[in-house]
Amino acid sequence: MKIHLRQIQADGLHLEGEEECLIPELATEDVRCTGPLRYVLDLGISEGALWATGSLAQPVELRCVRCLEPFPFEIEAKAFSIHHDLTGPELIDLTPYLREDILLNLPPHAHCDREGGRVCPAANRPETGSPPAEGAEKRQPDWSALDKLKLK
Repeated sequence: MKIHLRQIQADGLHLEGEEECLIPELATEDVRCTGPLRYVLDLGISEGALWATGSLAQPVELRCVRCLEPFPFEIEAKAFSIHHDLTGPELIDLTPYLREDILLNLPPHAHCDREGGRVCPAANRPETGSPPAEGAEKRQPDWSALDKLKLK
């Protein structure tokens, strides 16, 4: 998204709209855009700098780290904010700033049951380190054999 400084009036500029997906390169890492980036931004110029505030929303399809099933998710940056010093061109590209906020709000370990609307099929599997089920045999820690080791 490129903004020409002459578009911004003295009282600022309000923008709402949609842009193409800014993170298509993540499709190989189990993140696939399912719609355009939606934005609501307020821009202004003050003391030789461009400022912008607003919110961003990018619908994507993620892959659950537990069950490996794809699920819909909306990456939201509700408090998008930048301050860009004006040093040269009259045309400012906001795309890197928008992309950065979307990536920063991407969950690092996506779980399909995170929002509570779905039960992950893999959630019922016992995980290592979890307490044993009632009536189950209690297992010794994996490192217990090292306690018996005599080096001298």
